[in-house]
Amino acid sequence: MTDNMEADVFSLDGNAKGKVALPSIFENEIRPELILRAVIAEQTTTLQPQGHYPLAGMQTTARYYGRMHSYRSGRHMGVAIRPRQKLGGGTQGQVRIIPSSTKGKRAHPHMIEKHTVEEINKKEYQKALASAISATKAAAPGEKPIVVSNDIESITKTKEMLKIFNSLKLSKELESTSHVRKGLRRLAKQKHYKKTLLLVIGKDNKALRAARNIAGVDACTISNITANLLAPGGVPGRVTIWSEHAVKGLEEAIKKQSLWS
Repeated sequence: MTDNMEADVFSLDGNAKGKVALPSIFENEIRPELILRAVIAEQTTTLQPQGHYPLAGMQTTARYYGRMHSYRSGRHMGVAIRPRQKLGGGTQGQVRIIPSSTKGKRAHPHMIEKHTVEEINKKEYQKALASAISATKAAAPGEKPIVVSNDIESITKTKEMLKIFNSLKLSKELESTSHVRKGLRRLAKQKHYKKTLLLVIGKDNKALRAARNIAGVDACTISNITANLLAPGGVPGRVTIWSEHAVKGLEEAIKKQSLWS
């Protein structure tokens, strides 16, 4: 920690009650391109590999008699409805292996072998986390992180947590979370919420669930912090509220972070 960089510690009623030394991680350079790369890599780990049965459309008893002089060849039915593929020297062939046939195989099926995960190095991901954490300082008033006393970790009710956010003058951030999505009339009444506030505390307790019940608010422990939480969609500068325990254990927790652990 650096002695020349401090931030005010706010009580639950929004008044400054002291100061806390900030880790040097808040002095990192803000690199949007690195943050975006880490967010994309993190999002790809949640993708479920898709694959289809390799013999789909192949296991069939349907046969096509391809000799032009055969009664069953469909010689006078037009070229458009004939199968596009012939097997066995043009005498006989399967029908459903042709994508254009009725109930035939899929033209371009998903392959389970497809590589869908965007990998990122461990140190590169940690550097992106440090950059995203530094960007949260720029989103706070006065270019200083919003640090709240450890009493916030004992909150168990959502209405009490909402009262704390209002005392920290963050009510405007909560008001901008709800917006009506444009588009079809049947979707006009649906409300979609932007992720605007993030609460980071030291240990897992009921305060996390109390904060998550508020629309547009995310909450996590310092050991479970991710790039997507700090910069949703790869856009840095999310308003973040830190507890004292979270600030003091920040550097140690970032050193243990890895996308592949």
